[in-house]
Amino acid sequence: MNRIFIPCETRPGETRIAMLPALAGKLVKLGAAVEIEAGLGRPLHLEDDAFTAAGATVAPSRAEGLARADLVLMLNKPVPADIAGMRKGAVLAAYLDPLTDFDTVRTLASAGLSAVSMELIPRTTIAQKMDALSSQASLAGYAAVLLAAGRLNRILPMMMTPAGTLSPAKFFIIGAGVAGLQAIATAKRLGARVEAFDTRPVVEDQVKSLGAKFLKVDLGETGQTAGGYAKELTPEQLEKQRAAMAQACAQADVVITTAQVFGRKAPRILTAEMVAGMKPGSLIVDMAVETGGNVEGSVAGRDVVINGVTLVGQTNLAGTVPMHASQMYASNVANFVEHFWSKERKAFDLNREDEIMKGALVTHDGAVVHNLVKERMG
Repeated sequence: MNRIFIPCETRPGETRIAMLPALAGKLVKLGAAVEIEAGLGRPLHLEDDAFTAAGATVAPSRAEGLARADLVLMLNKPVPADIAGMRKGAVLAAYLDPLTDFDTVRTLASAGLSAVSMELIPRTTIAQKMDALSSQASLAGYAAVLLAAGRLNRILPMMMTPAGTLSPAKFFIIGAGVAGLQAIATAKRLGARVEAFDTRPVVEDQVKSLGAKFLKVDLGETGQTAGGYAKELTPEQLEKQRAAMAQACAQADVVITTAQVFGRKAPRILTAEMVAGMKPGSLIVDMAVETGGNVEGSVAGRDVVINGVTLVGQTNLAGTVPMHASQMYASNVANFVEHFWSKERKAFDLNREDEIMKGALVTHDGAVVHNLVKERMG
């Protein structure tokens, strides 16, 4: 099992790719036969020659590459036609959205594929270098701040000029996970005054270490899951949280919401009343807009202006910095392959006893094997 194929991404508007030449070369050095689809690097202005110079080859066609691959590496989940074109027993690694897209999960199982969901890579020390969800979230947090800075009607840092002092922009960031912490750090580097909130009290020190103020709200029992994600709040807790945040939003020039519960619709954090209480000219960047949105009134893929407040619904924020987003994702999947690579056999070893594989393998040998996915599917 040493033939690896990396096809082009087909999701509309996708700017990222699943492999870069240097990392393809890393896989070749392991002993893998690496094939790419012609034009793989085109979104990043990379020619096929850059991949062949690293030791990869260009498949005669997408269909042939999929049909003979032992291991297929993608960013976004494959369409049914691609799944049907892969050989039974092949391994697929990609974002699969397995906790909501059950049709794709069933199709993968029926095709006899061993499908690995990159979103389900455990958040453990040894798996950190394979954690694609965190790497893309970090870039999305950075991009969200730059997006806001480019659309705000004022500058971010304080500036003393002969014409007077310009006060710094005020950012309020909701959620201090990977994306939120990167947003805090980026806004602070650009000179903004930053306040942040998270339901997990344990992150207060991290927020303060980045120079931001932490908004304390007594919500009672909260905490985080074993995987490091915030636990879903009760309706009563959400209401108490909204009341405490309304004042912070009213004072902010930019609000960035990052709250997501993995595998579920994003919680509604900002109500229409809270948006109405913000200053005209202020911005809200809803980073959860693709999974239902944290903000009432936000729309995926476009901006909405309500009483002078702009709700930014930019999707695929990591894709706005595609070179580094591709570099990080390619590194994640290359590290995944290397971790399971048998140096003796020079082949990928689907070791189901490994904790990482246990956590990420969704389908195998014609069946759904991931317990949480099975539970959600009923």
